[in-house]
Amino acid sequence: MKIAKEILEGRALTPEKALDLLVNPSYDTMDLVHEAYQLRKHYYGHKVKLNMILNAKSGICPEDCGYCGQSREMKEKQRYALISEDEITEGARVAAENEIGTYCIVMSGRGPSDKEIDHITSSVERIKAAHPQLKVCACLGLTNETQAEKLKAAGVDRYNHNLNTSENYHHEVVTTHTYEDRVNTIEIMKQNNISPCSGVICGMGESNQDIVDMAFALKEIDADSIPVNFLHPIKGTKFGSMDQLTPTRCLRILALFRLVNPTKEIRIAGGREVNLRSLQATALMVANSIFVGDYLITGGQPNQLDYEMIQDMGYEIDYGTACESEVLS
Repeated sequence: MKIAKEILEGRALTPEKALDLLVNPSYDTMDLVHEAYQLRKHYYGHKVKLNMILNAKSGICPEDCGYCGQSREMKEKQRYALISEDEITEGARVAAENEIGTYCIVMSGRGPSDKEIDHITSSVERIKAAHPQLKVCACLGLTNETQAEKLKAAGVDRYNHNLNTSENYHHEVVTTHTYEDRVNTIEIMKQNNISPCSGVICGMGESNQDIVDMAFALKEIDADSIPVNFLHPIKGTKFGSMDQLTPTRCLRILALFRLVNPTKEIRIAGGREVNLRSLQATALMVANSIFVGDYLITGGQPNQLDYEMIQDMGYEIDYGTACESEVLS
């Protein structure tokens, strides 16, 4: 198998070949991991980027996303309005003290109001003044041009808005907004020179072809950072009883995303602990980025275990602040 060598020589993986690699049992999973590792090592060496999430606004959401414990169908879950600027900036202090490179401010809901944007931008200005080395990512939902301009002016480095699934399968996941709505938000951020972060959630009943389509859709929109989430089923949601993933299946999916998007930051995101289990360290041979700490409403493993995992693999934390589009162009 010489897939990585061919990619490095300029022969990109085709959708047909990608599907074959994902489903054909004659390709050993660890062989695919090795091919992906060659690309990860070429572009990122042995460094691992660390990210931390702040759930700045929980619940109170009109959307019906089938995976989400904060959707309108989950009114009994934790709900609170946008937290104070002091709380947001305190989270940034904790991130900086824990060697985190990217601090992700996340809000539930369809999209922010102008008042909420002003609240976030004021907080970001304070964060940048106190921790200029810290990269700030905002994940606020669907936005418009004016809001994007304000975020950029305040110092937001990156904006996360996941595609979540394929265009073909989108209607099975959510009905209250369109796939095009999500793509448009990403494009608005790119037009305002904010680094685009967009990823997926695997394990929601999508087909193998859907997974391949996701990988190539993210290649098409040129996302700098690609978080790959593995469904952590939440009781009461549409996908709350779904269990389609195994650790080796997750490794094959990660390898596919690296082979299709070789130069990009591939991040193991939500659900890695419950789905990859003992193979989390192996997954770092493919991905070069992880979330540390808890997620939005599900818990992660203790921070110390993540630091030990990185050290045990012989890797080191990447403190770089430049966006990938700048260093890999």
